[in-house]
Amino acid sequence: MNHDTTRNLYWSIRRELWESRSIYLAAPAAAALFFVGFVISTVGMPERRRSVLLLNAAQQRAAIAQPYHFAALLIMFVVSVVGVFYCLDALHGERRDRSILFWKSLPVSDWTTVLAKASIPLVVLPLVGFAVTFVTQLWMLIWSSVVLLPSGLSATTWARFDLLRESLLLLYHLFTVHSLWYAPIYGWLLFVSAWARRAAFLWAALPLLAIGFFEKVAFNTMDFASLLRHRIDGGAEAVTMPGSLPMDPMTHLTPGLFLASPGLWVGLAVAAAFLWGAVRLRRYREPI
Repeated sequence: MNHDTTRNLYWSIRRELWESRSIYLAAPAAAALFFVGFVISTVGMPERRRSVLLLNAAQQRAAIAQPYHFAALLIMFVVSVVGVFYCLDALHGERRDRSILFWKSLPVSDWTTVLAKASIPLVVLPLVGFAVTFVTQLWMLIWSSVVLLPSGLSATTWARFDLLRESLLLLYHLFTVHSLWYAPIYGWLLFVSAWARRAAFLWAALPLLAIGFFEKVAFNTMDFASLLRHRIDGGAEAVTMPGSLPMDPMTHLTPGLFLASPGLWVGLAVAAAFLWGAVRLRRYREPI
């Protein structure tokens, strides 16, 4: 990639951030709301913490880490929702408001534009989700320490919740699942965004439902539905084991198993095909 292409890609990504503020505002807003609820929930925390400390070590870690894990899951969910709706509008919106005429007049290739838009759910949103989760969990730790300080229990949270380890596990999860494993989903949504004239969400969902119903009626099987569910579930058995959550203390990372998974590479190939299709459609589609 030459210097001009790199510069064009950089400014194209900056353009997406300027035009779609939900990329970097939705997750902090959800985190702020959650933190307010967490602050309210800390009323009476010293008494509850004494009860928790009567449990065995594994139960203590699970009970203390629960709100931190829930915060991470909430932020990951918000990031995923933003990614879905961003992709559906990314190429459709510029045709709808006819701004595509201006953007195509610039010396920026269709490939650069589509790759910049694909980088938002695949790279930018996972980074935003990670940063917001880290800051949220850090503030939760600080606040709980302040609340527990008069009772002499402030160190119990830090001793049973390893923020650095949890953050590394979360980063691994975001870039394996939300970037690589979900790539064909985002590729499909961008393809539909480039193709649909209206109701992009319906055009993204209805063909998948139609294929599932046809398979059920014609062959009395649900292999396609199972494939979609496996993709949406994140292929957890190929990413971490045996923990139920990516941040679970009992989680073991299995990057070798994940990278050897045929589903990963087939999904990336499908994502590349969808992105190629989106580029071709953007090149020849007219404004709506």
